[in-house]
Amino acid sequence: MKKTKIWLSPPHMSGNEEKYIKEAFETNWIAPLGPNVDGFENDLKKFIGVKDAAVLVSGTAALHLALILIGVKPEDEVLCQSFTFAASANPIVYLGAKPVFIDSERDTWNIDPDLLEHAIKERIKLGKKPKALIYVHLYGMPAKVSEILEIAQKYEISVIEDAAEALGSKYNNKSVGIFGDIGILSFNGNKIITTSGGGALISNNENYVRMARFLSTQARDNAPHYEHSVIGYNYRMSNIIAGIGRGQMEVLNDRVKIRRRNYEFYKANFLNYDFIIFTEEPEHSFSNRWLTTILIDEKKSKGITRETIRLALESENIESRPLWKPMHLQPVYKDAIFYSNGVSEHLFNCGLCLPSGSNLKASDFERIFEVIKNLTN
Repeated sequence: MKKTKIWLSPPHMSGNEEKYIKEAFETNWIAPLGPNVDGFENDLKKFIGVKDAAVLVSGTAALHLALILIGVKPEDEVLCQSFTFAASANPIVYLGAKPVFIDSERDTWNIDPDLLEHAIKERIKLGKKPKALIYVHLYGMPAKVSEILEIAQKYEISVIEDAAEALGSKYNNKSVGIFGDIGILSFNGNKIITTSGGGALISNNENYVRMARFLSTQARDNAPHYEHSVIGYNYRMSNIIAGIGRGQMEVLNDRVKIRRRNYEFYKANFLNYDFIIFTEEPEHSFSNRWLTTILIDEKKSKGITRETIRLALESENIESRPLWKPMHLQPVYKDAIFYSNGVSEHLFNCGLCLPSGSNLKASDFERIFEVIKNLTN
């Protein structure tokens, strides 16, 4: 008999989502927008401590709008973290702009500030000053925010903060996503809270959010008929989906606690395996530990690799996943400019994401630990 699937990061409902959805049905707020959209945005603003938020159909849509709001045009260069999911980079290409990928540093696995400044200097020297910067808080681990922002301000480059994986993470006791000109969030099905699909654009510049709302509802001008002066998009979150978000926000703090507890549980149980390496939180950082990730030191592992572990887990119907394949290694971006230090390729080759859902049971962990134990016997 096939064993029950243990997923990497499955949705985890609170039970209260149905209440908000039911209210939408009972009041016939089925159309896009409505009380749940307003309520979800207010919940996000309060939790994050940001002036305004617009909920949208995806984090990718939020990034696309953020680039438009910052003024990115065809042929502009946009600096982007290479070690990330493709959605961090793809919206650059939507606008006909060109991504310039930057490698990571070892402490947080996020964009390397030193390499970032080197790239900016070189692009300026070539007469191609970057229009914007997208940096990411990968797997919920805050990037080196202060250093990154100091460089961006020095060269007067607009900043988009990709916090898609980092809702609930903090830097200097402030929620990530609020440090750049614009921040983005994701509520995809595998995130720490979900609306099945969805995202948000957040900013302390209320004009950016106001314009995001305008553009995301087809950019309809104020007229009794349908009048359009600029190109708009169908990017607004629906009132039904926002109801799921409202129920999820009620348990967000608990979800963060559980994800962090997962990390500590793995770390404690893998203590005797010196070839398994965990990433610690740097000073001033608080990670939501969206996914627990490990690196395999193959010099100590006696032939056990990331792939050995992944396949062994897969044989027991347990989902794990290699770390993100860097953008500069993706076929679609093979001709993109890349500033390298070798870090992201090493992480990809040696790293693995372990099952990290907030609904993991003790028996699930026992199955996972048994696989590792059997590999090392």
